[in-house]
Amino acid sequence: MRRGPIVALVCLTGTAATLAWSEWLNRRWSRTLVADAAGPSQAVVVLGFRNPGPAANAVNRWRVRAGLRSLDPTARTRLVLSGGATTSGRSEARVLADHATGVLGYGGPMLLEEESRSTWENVAKVLPLVEDADRITFVSQPAHALKARVYVARQRPDLVGRLTRGADHRWGEWLLFKPALAAYGLWTLRGVRRDLSTTSTKG
Repeated sequence: MRRGPIVALVCLTGTAATLAWSEWLNRRWSRTLVADAAGPSQAVVVLGFRNPGPAANAVNRWRVRAGLRSLDPTARTRLVLSGGATTSGRSEARVLADHATGVLGYGGPMLLEEESRSTWENVAKVLPLVEDADRITFVSQPAHALKARVYVARQRPDLVGRLTRGADHRWGEWLLFKPALAAYGLWTLRGVRRDLSTTSTKG
């Protein structure tokens, strides 16, 4: 029997298994520590990513798109963009806002948080802007958004019941990058594993 086809089959199977694992893990993260909150008002918080230039990079462009598609068209919504100064001198929040309005045509209510330098600070500085909303939706890569929700639980446990799932996971989106995102997600969540051990997933 030729070894070539067998090796190819093993490699293909391994690749498929890795992609399936990473899809499952990102989907799981997007559904962890979220509630079935209801109510007429929703705040969608988009967390910024390091952006060396004045225009939004690929990650920030995707985060804005995911944030906009997370807005409930039946609710009274506001978009909150969070992130401090970048190497270009402009805040991550401003970079996100310019992309949302100038490129994607968003014209709804919008607030900027331009001082935070970490995910912990993102959450701490954003919560006063959204604590009156019936539903609070954090949007980023699934692991990063989950980390933000854990920080909400630490800082304001009274708001955990208002945390809802964003549209930050879609099957097949970023497919070839999902294994890397999953690996990075496991690394970035290492400091909150104890918190996650006490939560359950939904969906």
